[in-house]
Amino acid sequence: MENTIHLQVLGAALVIGMIMGAVANKTNFCTMGAVSDWVNMGDTGRLRAWLLAIAVATLGVVALEASGKVALGTGTFPPYRTPNLAWLRYVLGGLMFGVGMTLASGCGNKTLIRIGGGNLKSIVVLAIASACAYAMLWTNFYDSVFGSLVSATTVNLAAAGKTSQALGELTGLGNTAFGAVLALVLAGFAFSSRDFRGNVDHIAGGAVIGLAIIAGWYVTAGGMGGAWKEWAEFAETKPLRVEAQSFTFISPMGDLARYVMNPADTSLINFGIMALVGVILGSLIYSLTSRNFRIEWFVNRADFINHAIGAVLMGIGGVLSMGCTVGQAITGMSTLALGSLLTLFSIVAGAAATMKYQYWRMMQE
Repeated sequence: MENTIHLQVLGAALVIGMIMGAVANKTNFCTMGAVSDWVNMGDTGRLRAWLLAIAVATLGVVALEASGKVALGTGTFPPYRTPNLAWLRYVLGGLMFGVGMTLASGCGNKTLIRIGGGNLKSIVVLAIASACAYAMLWTNFYDSVFGSLVSATTVNLAAAGKTSQALGELTGLGNTAFGAVLALVLAGFAFSSRDFRGNVDHIAGGAVIGLAIIAGWYVTAGGMGGAWKEWAEFAETKPLRVEAQSFTFISPMGDLARYVMNPADTSLINFGIMALVGVILGSLIYSLTSRNFRIEWFVNRADFINHAIGAVLMGIGGVLSMGCTVGQAITGMSTLALGSLLTLFSIVAGAAATMKYQYWRMMQE
């Protein structure tokens, strides 16, 4: 039974990832592009799509928890609602990731989508980011460089009587009420724009990505096909990374690197790896069927260096902040974690500052 459910979860991750990849490619859903459009052109269309994805995912988690279909608590992967608020980790990692995704021409999710579209530059970004994420996850690099600093700046909310950093609990409103209100506010803001309401791609992109996050939570935390009792029993054994989680892409890059170095050990294939592969396949299928598949390589040496530096910052920053523009800014936000909110703001700040610097430098040249 354990193997059967494990394969079902991995298969679900692959299929949902394929849908995400195809839709994100079709609708040009891109979080880095959302910040770029806003900062450089004042266009908020893709930013509103991103906020809609957060709204849909949050409302879905609220509904699942309120109905008893899932119980996320503090035991998710990564631990979004942990009472240990490592604020510097979120801020520093988010800033690094924001700078990195700008230099690398896209976040983790967009890198995978671009690979499916034929972009060879993104394969290089994936390789470098995966190596850096591996170093952060599976060597002593994190402990040596960041461990003591993060520990010294971590706030223990339990000392203040808070069992988690969920915003609903911190505000005293409860996660159901707070999450529902937040989702409605974000969705209301997204649809307050006439241009956004008239753009089917933006609406579809935000809605589908948000629904994919909900599906990830349901598959891993609520069980599949109504087999919740069996799933609860299976979850007690906790095979490698098969626990309450949804979509995130930097940590799985590190896991992918680990598996590539040990390809005979199929037990290393987890939800995140299957989701990552799914996004690439979905994007590839859409690119081929729509005849948008295009091979792209670095324009020059400077282009390669920018992407390489960006990939390093994404790999290190994404693991440090425990997520990316999807893993923290959508999946994490759906749990109402304060750390996810800090990461979201930090990523946007890092990306916006880098874009402003790039524009200034371009004008100087």
